[in-house]
Amino acid sequence: MKISDKGIYIDGIDKKILRALMEDARTPILEIARNVGISGAAIHQRLKKLEKSGLLAGSKFIINPKVLGYTTMAFVGVYLDKAVSNPEAVKQLKKIPEVIECHYTTGHWSIFIKILSKDNEHLMHVLNSEIQTIKGVSRTETFISLQEQINRQIKI
Repeated sequence: MKISDKGIYIDGIDKKILRALMEDARTPILEIARNVGISGAAIHQRLKKLEKSGLLAGSKFIINPKVLGYTTMAFVGVYLDKAVSNPEAVKQLKKIPEVIECHYTTGHWSIFIKILSKDNEHLMHVLNSEIQTIKGVSRTETFISLQEQINRQIKI
């Protein structure tokens, strides 16, 4: 099955491997091999092929921020004075550890960011003392997430 215009092809076995690893990236290769019905070496070869194609962008452990005390998630639209301020603003945003995503966007904002903070007071500090002091930032618009309802990857 062709899955993109870049000529990446995956078959049913690739899909089974990917689904197993998306469910739990620590699943042993031999367990996947038994469930799929091919050898562990074949699983490794297929994973190398998928990595080389660019479909797999790596693997990582996911830290639960709440365990570390980060209970407030917010999305912030950042308005910049001028578009030429974008690269410098992003450079400064990268220095703020609470900023965990940053996107150039269309629409009202120049940049849209995702912030994790310990509480509303911490969020207010990050906004007032760190983000709004960045040269070129004219103002921000903040949306606090009350509860995440969906968090998933694209379906394979």
